[in-house]
Amino acid sequence: QVQLVESGGGLVQPGGSLRLSCAASGFTLSNYRVGWFRQAPGKEREGVSCISSVSNSTYYADSVKGRFTISRDNAKNTVYLQMNSLKHEDTAVYYCATLVGVWCTSLPRTESVRSWGQGTQVTVSS
Repeated sequence: QVQLVESGGGLVQPGGSLRLSCAASGFTLSNYRVGWFRQAPGKEREGVSCISSVSNSTYYADSVKGRFTISRDNAKNTVYLQMNSLKHEDTAVYYCATLVGVWCTSLPRTESVRSWGQGTQVTVSS
């Protein structure tokens, strides 16, 4: 069965950290460009970060640059999003997705999504 499964979300205090995982099954994730998106209540889904399928180049939204890191572990067929110095405004459901294309030269767009994971909730609250 071809699917993406996110995990690692939860409740964290401001300034804390979480690592989200996006595990693929049924296909080789390293062959695809992968994006992380998030959707806060009442807001549109937005691209957060992207990792390319070639050279693992990355791209980040300005709002998370310097705090979030996207990476791959090809042996585990998984992409990660390490989130540090979390803020209240990072609260959202986070989704990973495979994307059309190869390079990450801009934020991932929902129009470029091949397939979505089911999402994982991240809540930043004291």
